[in-house]
Amino acid sequence: MNKRLLDISWEDYSALSLSEKLPYLCQRNGLPFHTLFAQQFDGQLIDRLANLANAIRGISKTRTGTLFLRDLVCHKRAMLYFSQPSSRTFLSFLSACQLLGVQIGEVRDTATSSEFKGESKEDSVRTFSSYFDLIIMRSREKGLAERMAWVFSNAVRQVPIINAGSGKDQHPTQALLDIYTLLRSFDRSGGLRDRTVSFVGDLARGRTVRSLSRLLTNYPNISQIFVAPSQLQIGQDILDDLKEKGVSYSLTDDLRLAVSKSDAVYMTRIQDEWDNKQGESQEIDTSRFVFGTEELKLLKPTGVILHPLPRRNEIDVAVDADPRAMYWRQMRNGMWIRAALIAETFGCGKRIFDYYSHNL
Repeated sequence: MNKRLLDISWEDYSALSLSEKLPYLCQRNGLPFHTLFAQQFDGQLIDRLANLANAIRGISKTRTGTLFLRDLVCHKRAMLYFSQPSSRTFLSFLSACQLLGVQIGEVRDTATSSEFKGESKEDSVRTFSSYFDLIIMRSREKGLAERMAWVFSNAVRQVPIINAGSGKDQHPTQALLDIYTLLRSFDRSGGLRDRTVSFVGDLARGRTVRSLSRLLTNYPNISQIFVAPSQLQIGQDILDDLKEKGVSYSLTDDLRLAVSKSDAVYMTRIQDEWDNKQGESQEIDTSRFVFGTEELKLLKPTGVILHPLPRRNEIDVAVDADPRAMYWRQMRNGMWIRAALIAETFGCGKRIFDYYSHNL
């Protein structure tokens, strides 16, 4: 790594700004060792991972190619530690590991682990590092993945961590698959630049929105519109980031106006699992933030609709059949781009590119 986490105390590291932390998370070649924050992905790395994901897609279309991929890191093992409920992210990472031949272990219910006996999460994860070569973590606890990354970098076995969702703050690989979906959607119409992206719904607590908003700043002339009731509007820290980077943005509660201006509309559900009291979110009127057939008429012919899923009623099922509805493809894209990230984490990206260039 350019700077090593083993050379700095946890107290000194945690006191650093995010930009100061990033060099500690990379290998010497600039590729991720630990993947914790969306801000680790600059435009060059995103393009490399997207191209690698495309290569993996192409290679996997043949039996010979599939066997090549499965032999790449069949000697590696990954632990999927999902102490927060998930189906799509879990299955996406599981499938990505299987594509590359990575052997899998999993904990999805802490009642089946030693945490039930009172073991701390830190000790549980430290235990996993004795048996596995990669830890993929999803937790309600903000900062746990970051803390464990520092612990592992100071252990005898320096095991990489991929953050699969951390508290209400970060979900870097969801943002990565969202960007990948946008890149593929606009590949034939000018690429991901000079675009307007609208975020709709629970923006205050939606970690996917926070991460994607930051990733979009890697592309030129991207305008962002945040559409939400006042109680669920995007946080000031995101707006400060956009302002610092000179990114144009606006806040509104007018969904139809935003849709008419947008190249991409990113819908989200109400994140009521973060409510401070039962039924808190039900007190907020969200009826004007539903994407239906009328909104579909306002969307550009080349526009796209995304959603991190699961959805409730914020997108009418009548929208699903429209070719601009990308959320099902978006979900499948997660498997390919996460496979690319795992491949780079284990250092086999170049072998994949070489195989692709010589055989396809």
